[in-house]
Order: sequence, then structure tokens, then C-alpha cells
Amino acid sequence: MFLRVQQVLAVLVGCFVFYTAATGPFEGLIQRAVFLALTTALGFALYPLGAGRKWRPLGALVDLSLTAATVAACAYVVVNYDKIMTTLPWAEAVDIWLTAGLVIAVLELGRRTVGPIFPILVSTGIAYALFGNHLPGALQHRGFDVAFVTETIFLGDLGVWGMLTGVAATVIAAFVLFGALLLHTGGGQAFMDLATRLGGRQPGGAAKIATIASGLFGMISGSAVANVATTGNFTIPMMKRLGYPAPFAAAVEAVASTGGQIAPPIMGAAAFVMAEILGVSYLTIILAAIIPAVLFYVSVFVTVHMIAKRRSLAVVPEDEMPAWSVIVKPRRVLPVLCALGGLGIGIWLGRSISTAAFYGICGLLLAFVVVHAGQTPLRDMVSKVVEGLADAGRGMVIIGVLLAGAQILVSMINMTGIGVTLSSLIVTLAGDSVVLVSLIVGLVCLVMGMGLPTTAAYVLVAAVLAPAMIAVGVDPLAAHLFVFYFATISVITPPVCVAVFVGAGIAKTDWLPAAIEAVRLGAVTYIVPFTLLLYPGMTMRGGMLSILEAVISGLVLVVSVPGLLSGTRLSGVKLLDIGLYGAAIAMAIWPNPAGPFVAGAILVGGILIGRRKSGQVQ
Repeated sequence: MFLRVQQVLAVLVGCFVFYTAATGPFEGLIQRAVFLALTTALGFALYPLGAGRKWRPLGALVDLSLTAATVAACAYVVVNYDKIMTTLPWAEAVDIWLTAGLVIAVLELGRRTVGPIFPILVSTGIAYALFGNHLPGALQHRGFDVAFVTETIFLGDLGVWGMLTGVAATVIAAFVLFGALLLHTGGGQAFMDLATRLGGRQPGGAAKIATIASGLFGMISGSAVANVATTGNFTIPMMKRLGYPAPFAAAVEAVASTGGQIAPPIMGAAAFVMAEILGVSYLTIILAAIIPAVLFYVSVFVTVHMIAKRRSLAVVPEDEMPAWSVIVKPRRVLPVLCALGGLGIGIWLGRSISTAAFYGICGLLLAFVVVHAGQTPLRDMVSKVVEGLADAGRGMVIIGVLLAGAQILVSMINMTGIGVTLSSLIVTLAGDSVVLVSLIVGLVCLVMGMGLPTTAAYVLVAAVLAPAMIAVGVDPLAAHLFVFYFATISVITPPVCVAVFVGAGIAKTDWLPAAIEAVRLGAVTYIVPFTLLLYPGMTMRGGMLSILEAVISGLVLVVSVPGLLSGTRLSGVKLLDIGLYGAAIAMAIWPNPAGPFVAGAILVGGILIGRRKSGQVQ
């Protein structure tokens, strides 16, 4: 019975998103309130308090109470929408109690889904708003009472009903539904087969399969951790079976899954949030992210290849490789192609992003019905679609709750001015130096992003740290991508490297050796964000020459850094190789128009020397 309730609620959430993507969302606060009510109710059903314990009846009472409080608060906003939006009402006792119930429910559900770090951060923000007037020095503000905090959080569109919740309830939800339906109607197997065919017979084939598959899954997934748990259950056992060290197998999967979060079109759902914050189009964001994402995966491929050659890692046996004739069957590829085609048509026609996702879903479902009609029982086809709807609903719980909580935190940051204060402190500490500010911001992003999902981590660092970079003259788009990348790679950075924890658990190995391997595999990712500050072309700006400089410098980095770390031969003389790699890296990041071309010449020269010495060039 309880599982049936979960399934019904999950499908209901999926249907609500599908309907509003097709017809357009309701009025802002109404759309957000209904979405939050549905996802919160589903969340308490999916993550029950005290499950399997003797005190579960008490936990059930708590769950029902928090669900009722959330639904009551959301219903109050729907009923009083006109009053809230036109009269800026004063907070009364009922508003304060409803706000308290809603905030507690959101924070408790956040604790159950992603752990205690995020709700602690949000609670700290609220406490700072209420009691920050008692703090000394620069952190002190004028003080706000409970009524004013309630009005900010609940009775307007700046608090919990703000932009982040709005993006979650429309664009992100539509893409979560798109991705879930794509995977459940055959896209997942198509991605895995393609990855196996493309990478399996190369050196380190199983690791390259993990890189390709995790990248494909990650491009439509909102969580690096979920990506590891999904594709890792296939790729990590394969790597171990072929003799790959367990820490290496866990690291490859964790790094590749993390890369999916910086790859268009979804970027862990942060692309849509970034577009709203910066006030630019979604296409601007994904175009700006293409080169760094490609460089990330080229670097992982190059590193895996170098390590595979040095360690003689096995390829995938031919009998385990899917045939191309199977991979390109219409029933395999047509739904994926129609889904992506529908999405592209929607964007090309200038429709909203959520409507474009609806076009993609329609193309997917139409192709799915056409290729399976007469071959698959109707009951099975319906079951796959319903499971896709339910899976999407379950995926929206974490996104909805986290972004609602993040919106509360952002509203407190803006209300108290702490973001401006911290940005000023960073700029003062660094003395207006772009290099020092970026180093400080990068380190703080790694710390602040630990333990948080991609979107929540980005929202937090964007509100607090991006302004510091903008204040010293960094382009806003480059600044936001910079903090986004560092917040994202915190999931593979010790000590709180959650993606590595999951991968190590699947590989049945200690997390620390896996984390060390992950940092080595993802080493270029710690450098590429700085190239955003050096080369405008990295974000597709500044003309063709600027883009060419960015690409060349990036390619030099993705070859030289792994080569240096893995000890891969270049010229054949160890000390000379180190010098060549080091010189190429230095020139690639040297702020000079000739730097990338000199770096490329150094690297190519080293390769030619090595070939001549080995007799490959006469």
C-alpha cells in the first residue's frame, strides 16, 4: 500500500510537469507552490522517518505533520496569490506559523536526501538574519525581526517562491522528465552500447567505456553521485573483471560522472539557473560551456590512455562487444534521435526551454510507439512510460527541495548583505589582484561545494563568491562558470568527495586511494577554469582568433598535464620530457597572444623528437 502511494505521487508529479510543459506554467507563485507541495509530499513518502525501526509510528506522525504543514502553506499561497502579489501584506501570526512549518519541512527533507550540510547552511542563514545584529565588526547588520523575515521568505517572490524555485518547477523539471523518459524507453541501453563499441577495443577500453557512458548519462542527469550509482554498477565491475585496480576503476567512474555535470545541455541543471541569474539566454550558457566540457573529456581520455599503455590494461573481449548492426537498429536509435530532434526544433523555433523539452518528449514517445508497435505488448510499453514518469517524479524531489532551500538561503544573503561583505573582504585580502582573488575563490568554492549537489553548490558560490570576481573586472559569464566548475569538482576533491565515496563503495575499495586517482585523472579540471579568465575565446567570445587561442591552449594542457603526472615519454629523455611538458604548460597559461601557439610548437616539437629517436621519423 505504501509503495502504491509512492508510485501514484511520483506519477502525479511527472504528469503535472508534463501538463505545464505542454500548456505553459500557471502564474508564478501558483506553479511553484503546487510543485513544491507535490514534491515535498512525495519526498516524505520516499524518505520515511524511522523506516524499519520500532518507533516508525512516531516517524509516520512526524511525516504526516510536516506534509500537512507544507501543503497548508502552499495552499495558502495559491488561495491568496492576488493579495500577496498586489498588496505586499504584513506578516500575521498565521503567516509566521505557516512559514515555520514550511521551512522545517524543507530542511528536514533536505537532511534526509543529501545529508546535514545543506540544511545547516540554510539554518545558519536564517539565524544570521535574525541575530546578526549582535555580531561584532563587518559581519554585523542592522537586524531583522521574525515578521520581516517571514515576509521575505513567504509573502513574496524573493524568498522560497523566488527564481530558483521557479526554474526548478518549470525548466529543470521538464528536462528531468525528458531525461527519465529517454532512459526508460531505451536510451540508456543505446548509450551504453554506443560507449562499449566506441571505447571497448582501445587501450584501457573498459575505462574509456566508463568515460563515454558516464558522459552521455551525465549530460542528461542532475547529479554526479546518481550518475556514479547508475553507470558505475555496470562499468566498475567490468573494469575490475578485466584486471583494473579497484581504486582506479572507482576514480574513472567518479571523474567521468562529474564531467557530465559541466557538459551541455543540462550541466547538472545549473545551466538554467545560471541563465536566469545572469539574465542571458540559455543558448549563451551552453555555447560558453562547450569548449571546457570537450577539454575535460579529452583530458580524461588522454589520461586513461596514458595510464593504460603504461600499466598494459586490458581491452574488452570481442565477444562482449555489441555489433554495430544491433546498435544502429531503428528501434534502438530512432527514439533517441527523435527526442533530440524535437528538442532542437523547439529551440530553433524560439519556444521556451520547457516547451522545447516538451517537443522532445513528444518526439521520443511518438518514435517509441512507432518502433515498438506490434512487437512489444501494449501493457509493457505503457509500463515503461509510467515508470519513466515515476522516476522523473522521484528525481524532482531532491531538485525541488534543494532549490527551494537554496532560494531561502539566497534571500537571506541578499537581505543581510553578507554576500557583498564577504566579496569585499576577499577583494581587500587579495588587493584587487585577479590572480589572488581567483585562487582564493577557487579554494573556497571547493570547500563550500563539498557534500552538495551540483545546482545547490553553484547557487551558493554564485551568490557569495562570483561578485568578488566581477568586482575585480572578470567578465560575469566567465566568473559564474569559474565558480561553477570549482563547486562541481568538489565531489571528487578530498576529503568530502561524495562521488568517489559511491564509486569506492561499488568497487569495494578504500576511498582515499580512489580519491588520489580521481584528482590525478581530473587534474586538468583544476586548471581549465583559470583559462576562462585568460582567454575570452574559451567561452566562444572575442572572434575566431580568440577561440583558436583558447582551443590550442586547452589542448596543450589536456596533453601536457596528464603526460607530466603519468611520466609518459615525449622526447625519450626524462629530464627533457619534464622540461618540455612544463614549458608547454607555462606558455599555455601565460597571458600573451603568442603563448598558446608557442606552447603547441613546444609540444609538437617534443613529439617529433621522440619519433625521430625511436626511428619512426627518418
